[in-house]
Amino acid sequence: MSFQIMIEPLGQSVAAAEGQTVLDACLRAGVWLPHACGHGVCGTCKVQVLEGECDHGDASNFALMDFERDDGKILACCAMAQADLVIEAEIDEDPDAQFLPLEDFDAELVEARMLTPTIRGLWLRTDRSTEFQAGQYVMLHVPGVDGARAFSIANAPGEDLLELHIRRVPNGRATGWLHDELQVGQRLRFTAPNGRFFVRKSAGLPMIFVAGGSGLSSPKSMVLDLLAEGCTLPITLIQGARNAGELYFRELFEQLADVYPNFTYLPVLSDASEEGSDWAGARGFAHEALKAHFANDFRGHKAYLCGPPPMTEACIATLMQGRLFERDIYTEKFFTAADAASAAPRSPLFKAL
Repeated sequence: MSFQIMIEPLGQSVAAAEGQTVLDACLRAGVWLPHACGHGVCGTCKVQVLEGECDHGDASNFALMDFERDDGKILACCAMAQADLVIEAEIDEDPDAQFLPLEDFDAELVEARMLTPTIRGLWLRTDRSTEFQAGQYVMLHVPGVDGARAFSIANAPGEDLLELHIRRVPNGRATGWLHDELQVGQRLRFTAPNGRFFVRKSAGLPMIFVAGGSGLSSPKSMVLDLLAEGCTLPITLIQGARNAGELYFRELFEQLADVYPNFTYLPVLSDASEEGSDWAGARGFAHEALKAHFANDFRGHKAYLCGPPPMTEACIATLMQGRLFERDIYTEKFFTAADAASAAPRSPLFKAL
């Protein structure tokens, strides 16, 4: 049995199988709905049902309160159609967004190596071409682990292999298996593409990328994509790390900076004590290097931030102090089942910045 879901104000209809969530049906048809956690705890995917009936699924009572349910609201990531539906969603149109259908893929691991003491690089050959927009991520299924895990794609679109950077999470079952058990020749399943983190190319403005840890994945993909397309706008990549051992792909970016006059690469170490006088580059935190390099004036730029939350928050504060504001600052946001399990309930009236 299947049902039709009409999405307003798009006026587009998609088919949903029995037991399939509204969000999954839309994404697999190439219709993007706002969403984040995918597990019914954040409330980002809240939409209004104008006609039809739904099963609310596992929607949290904090993310979707009783009076909202009575008013006909649902969380698209949990709700399942019980009849044909008409829903209304707040969908921001963006000329740079690519609406690619969500698909399931099977892939073979063809190469794996440690990029830093805590980050393992995986290169996967998929069973067919994997379309994605630079900055998006996959939801990877790990054997023996409930729920998929989100990992950003590190290669540029159109390359033969899919590249992932896996940071070992202390006591993490999924990342532990991907580091210790997964071997070349084994196969993995994932769903892609996910996310709305992408370069606003049509803006025609210089771009700033700031990355920390395995957050380098998306900026690497974005920078390579921009340069391959012949972008001539100024592009700056600031890569923060604790020490030189965690500063991976440095040689690649230095080579790119030598070849492309519009690309600037600035690595910065917060703890260069082991290197002593051998490290001649910037020292301190990423947001400090950001402020110094641009003399605390970021007007006329677009900024893209990927990394640990403290780094991201410090960079946002720095950018805003230098007169770059919310509309021009983009951060990578995704949640996994593990995030949902540990998420503290909060009122949906609270809006995260």
